[in-house]
Amino acid sequence: MEVLVRKLSSRSVEDCRAAVAEIRSLSKRSTDNRILIAEAGAIPVLVKLLTSEDGQIQENAVTAVLNLSIFDDNKRIIMLADAIPSIVQVLRAGSMEAKENAAATIFSLSLGDENKILIGASGAIPALIDLLLTGNTRGKKDAASALFNLCIYQGNKGRAVRAGIIPALLGMLTDSSSCMVDEPLTILSVLANHQEAKEAIAKTSTIPVLIDLLRTGLSRSKENAAAILLSLCKRDSENLSCLCRLGAVIPLTELTKSGTERAKRKATSLLEHIRKSQQHSTRN
Repeated sequence: MEVLVRKLSSRSVEDCRAAVAEIRSLSKRSTDNRILIAEAGAIPVLVKLLTSEDGQIQENAVTAVLNLSIFDDNKRIIMLADAIPSIVQVLRAGSMEAKENAAATIFSLSLGDENKILIGASGAIPALIDLLLTGNTRGKKDAASALFNLCIYQGNKGRAVRAGIIPALLGMLTDSSSCMVDEPLTILSVLANHQEAKEAIAKTSTIPVLIDLLRTGLSRSKENAAAILLSLCKRDSENLSCLCRLGAVIPLTELTKSGTERAKRKATSLLEHIRKSQQHSTRN
């Protein structure tokens, strides 16, 4: 393994290509291989290769880093090697496959709470949103998974909103050719309790789209739409009155009878908020 790792630093492009392709292949096969490759000192060298001008080397290097990150102890080594700026560079300018694997690597690394903070501060979020808009289906799914993870951390929610995530998610929900509905909804569900996100959602007319999903969506989409609407309408009389004006009461009532258990709870709570709001309006 040490001989193979030494070849990663070879001045011969062909030797380097062959070595990084072999490490990519070995790192995919087993946990034992992932441990051996890391112990041989490959990770810092692979991180350097992420900025290679040779597209094939870059693609294989980022995929090898992704494979190695599956083993938890390697995540720490990858972060210590200062890999994130180089992974973000691949995300911005690599081939489509390299971008997909860079997004998947960010997802893998962001499973650790501390890493969410570091990755969020690195400029990864705008690059992931760009992949969400321009990638193929796999690229969009990888970007969505990474963004969902990053947005669990409160400090990244504002970053994502300022980088334009809300219009991007709305575009996915309203694109009739898109097969991705659950992904944007799950991201919206973690953003909807954040004030900047709430304001952006109101500005982009997302509420009518969510109400439409209550009527026509699949059961999981209805559940997520109800959960997002509940977050948007808590302590927000303007959003509540918008909900009533747009005819949400009927699909919400239907959901209390026929939805999943979580959907029933969210719909019941929303209807209770609407009832209290209407009582308050009547008194005034």
